[in-house]
Amino acid sequence: MIKQIKSIFKNNKTTIIVSIISSVLTIFILTSAFAILIGTKTISINNSWIGNLSTNQPTGPVQINSTAEESQVINVVAKANPAVVSIVITKDVPVIEQYYQQFNLFGNLSIPQQNQDNTQQQEIGGGSGFFVSSDGYIVTNSHVVEDSQANYTVITSDGKKYDAKILAKDSTLDVAIIKVDGKDFKYLAFANSDKLQLGQSAIAIGNALAEYQNSISRGIISGLSRSIVAGDSATGNSEQLEGVIQTDAAINPGNSGGPLLDIKGNVIGVNVAVENNAENISFALPGNMVKGIVDSVKEHGEIVRPYLGVRYTQITESLQKENNLSVSYGALISRGETSNQLAVIPGSPADKAGIVENDIILEVDGVKLDGGKTLISIIRQKQVSQTVKLKIQHDGKEKEISVKLEKSPSDS
Repeated sequence: MIKQIKSIFKNNKTTIIVSIISSVLTIFILTSAFAILIGTKTISINNSWIGNLSTNQPTGPVQINSTAEESQVINVVAKANPAVVSIVITKDVPVIEQYYQQFNLFGNLSIPQQNQDNTQQQEIGGGSGFFVSSDGYIVTNSHVVEDSQANYTVITSDGKKYDAKILAKDSTLDVAIIKVDGKDFKYLAFANSDKLQLGQSAIAIGNALAEYQNSISRGIISGLSRSIVAGDSATGNSEQLEGVIQTDAAINPGNSGGPLLDIKGNVIGVNVAVENNAENISFALPGNMVKGIVDSVKEHGEIVRPYLGVRYTQITESLQKENNLSVSYGALISRGETSNQLAVIPGSPADKAGIVENDIILEVDGVKLDGGKTLISIIRQKQVSQTVKLKIQHDGKEKEISVKLEKSPSDS
């Protein structure tokens, strides 16, 4: 048998050698190709697979390629950050000095006493804001600058400090316009907040916790035209805010007054409140409403509000059933809880147009008053001397009337 094998090997030596060489080459080529294929796929999908096979981990920084949207967010933040400011609140507060008064009536007795003769400037709070013009106009929340006895300092993203002057405040809308001296400030432009879509990206910037300047958070638009009651834990004050934007972008104490931006870096809202009993539920005032206030202050030096002159209750399905109303939406013109809170204010635009108690305003300029679209939120977006068309229900019949809005008496 062995001789037979030797004979076969001798007679086919060349063939066998060639076959062996061919096999080796084939195995080499296939192994290389497989290694290249595996290497390419792993790197393109997840290079951690290779890392798990080796104990040698990368020691230097790993460059990560951002997606197109991430790159856009990074660019937006870089562009907007210089326009966002921190607002520091300082005030003269009493300096309490404690000392001990000696009494010898019952032995050597010391009783602690306090003296409050002196005061000193102390930081008592903070908030956020953003430039809306190159010459120093800044938007913030009214509750950030509500203390008339306090001093307000604006700190820009590069650390420069400016004394701020309060130009106008609207506590009802929780908006304030302040100003600093200077020029060539970077500023933000407003987008049309009426065109917001659920699910679109939102970026919030602000002085989180009045400590972390120009903090960035990112989320989406979670809801539109919300109606909320926002309270200030520091003062105990609360306010009804209508037509606000809901977002899951983190808005913390100190972010108040900062901008909510779209993916292009334009202002779609002003951060105003957060739901404390839940996670990722924050709110911002709509940009269009705030822009109207900015324009008013620039033009008139004050906040000039349009005025219709009615009190009303927003109709809901439950209110419809309770009062046997013919519609489940609209604004029911009704008096307040006291005798002097009339449904229609005498001499007001509504009074001049013939609106009376128990009328129902169904639409304003074709916008139906249902869901989060309330009468006050729509009127606030109009201008003084602007004529609006109202669809109303009077004595069970629908009709359209025109009303010319006037300046609110409280602004005179």
